Amino acid sequence: MNMTFVGEVLSFLATLFVVVLGVGALGVLIMFVIDRSQTEDAVRRNYPVIGRFRKIFTELGEFFRQYFFAMDREEMPFNRAQRDWVARAASGKGNTIAFGSTRNLTQVGTPIFVNAPFPPLEEQAAKTQPVQIGPFCKTPYLAPSFFNISGMSYGALSRPAIRALSIGAAKAGVWLNTGEGGISKYHLEGGCDLIYQIGTAKYGVRDLDGMLSDDKLREVAAHEKVRMFELKLAQGAKPGKGGILPAAKVNAEVAAIRGIEAGKDSISPNRHAEISNVSELLDMIGHIRDVTGKPVGFKTVMGSYQALAELLDEVLKRGPESAPDFITLDGGDGGTGAAPMPLMDLVGSPLRESLPRVSDLLFERGLRDRIKVIASGKLINPGDVAWALGAGADFVNAGRGFMFSLGCIQALKCNKNTCPTGITTHDGRLQKGLVPEAKSEKVANYAKGIIYEVETLANSVGVSEPRQIKRSHIRMMQENGQSVSLARLFPRPDVVAEN
Repeated sequence: MNMTFVGEVLSFLATLFVVVLGVGALGVLIMFVIDRSQTEDAVRRNYPVIGRFRKIFTELGEFFRQYFFAMDREEMPFNRAQRDWVARAASGKGNTIAFGSTRNLTQVGTPIFVNAPFPPLEEQAAKTQPVQIGPFCKTPYLAPSFFNISGMSYGALSRPAIRALSIGAAKAGVWLNTGEGGISKYHLEGGCDLIYQIGTAKYGVRDLDGMLSDDKLREVAAHEKVRMFELKLAQGAKPGKGGILPAAKVNAEVAAIRGIEAGKDSISPNRHAEISNVSELLDMIGHIRDVTGKPVGFKTVMGSYQALAELLDEVLKRGPESAPDFITLDGGDGGTGAAPMPLMDLVGSPLRESLPRVSDLLFERGLRDRIKVIASGKLINPGDVAWALGAGADFVNAGRGFMFSLGCIQALKCNKNTCPTGITTHDGRLQKGLVPEAKSEKVANYAKGIIYEVETLANSVGVSEPRQIKRSHIRMMQENGQSVSLARLFPRPDVVAEN
C-alpha cells in the first residue's frame, strides 16, 4: 500500500478528530455560559453542563423504573403483573401461571371470590347471555357482551388505533364507544357495534353555534351499527372539566369530523349548557331518544349521591319510560389522555365505593332492571371485571386495557403527540409501527380472554352466568387481615348479609 496515501488518511483523521474535539469543546463552553447566566434552574446555574443530566435522568427514570427497579405489583397506574396478563391474553397464549400467586392477598381491598363446594360441571359451565337495553325505544339494543371498549376518541387516538379497535371489536362481538370526538370512517370500518358519545362540545352532532343538531343526530342514527347514544356529563379523570385535545393532535381530518378549526386546542365546556338540573337532563335524554329511536344514557362520575337520588325520584314522577336507558359510571381513578393533576388525583368517588351505592339507589326505587349500569375505571383484568359485575354492574367498559392490547407501553406521552407505539399520535412515522390488521387480533383476543376467565370465575362460585355473581360471592380484605363479605359492607334489604 502506498505509504503516502496512508499518511494522508491518518493526517485527515487527525485533523477531523481535532475539529470534532474543538467543536465539542466549543459546544460545552457555550452550554457552560448559557447555564451559568440563566436564572430559571438553580442546579444548572450552580453546576453548569453537568446539571443538565439531572433533567435527562429524571425524564428517563419513568421508563427505566418499569424495566429494572419496580416489582411486579408496585407501579402506578398499572403494574407489570396487570400489563403482562393483558399481553398474554392479547397474544392468544394461555394465561396459566406456575408455582404460586405473586399477589399479596392480605392487602386491604383485595377481593376474594367464594368458591362453591359443588360447582357446575364443564358441560354446564357459565355462559354469557345477551341483555336488552332500552325497552321503550323504537330500536332497543340486545347487547351480546358484558365486556366492551370504553370511549376513546379519534383525535386522542390515531387512525390505525381506531381501525384496530373497530376490527377487533367486531371479531370479539363487543361494542366500541366512539368517545366524544365524533364518528369517523375508521370507527365504521370494522363493522362493530358502536356507542356514540355526545360530549359537552357535541362534536359531530353540533350546529354552527355549537348546539345539538337534530339533523346531524339523525344522520348518525342512520348508521345501523350505531346502537346507542351516551350523553357525557363527566369522566373519572377530570370531573367538572371538559375534554382536552392539544392543538398538535387537531389535524384537518380530526377538525372536519368535530366541526372545529384545525391546529387549535380542542377544549370542551365543563358541562352541557342546556342541562343545569335533573329535569333538564331527563328532557335532553328523552329528546335524543325521540330523534334517534335508539337507547340513550349518560356517563358520569359520582360526587353527590343526593343528585342521583333526585334524578331517580324525578323518573318515578314521570314514569319508567322517561328514565335513562343506562348509566355509565366512571370511577374517580379513571384515565384520560390529558387532565389537570388535581382533578385526576383528588376529585370523584372511586368505583369501589360508588358502584355498589349507585346500584342500591336504583334498587331502592325499583329501577334496577329498567336502568342498566355500565362500570368503567381501571377494570382491565378478570378479577376486577368479575368484582364489578358482583358489585352491581350489568356491563364493564375498559379503555386502557385495550390500549395495552394495542401495544401501549405506559410511556405517559398520550398528550404530547409523541407516543412511541403509534397509538395516541398523528405522526405518520410513529403510526407505521401500529399495523391495524395485526393489532385487531390482539384486541379481539384480549376481549375474549377477559370474557372466558370471568365465565371461569362465575363457574367457580357456582353460577351459570357472570351477571349472577352477587356480593355474597365476594369477600373484601380488611386492615386486620380478615376478609368480610361485600354483602355485609354494602347490605341490601332483600339480601341476608354474610360475615
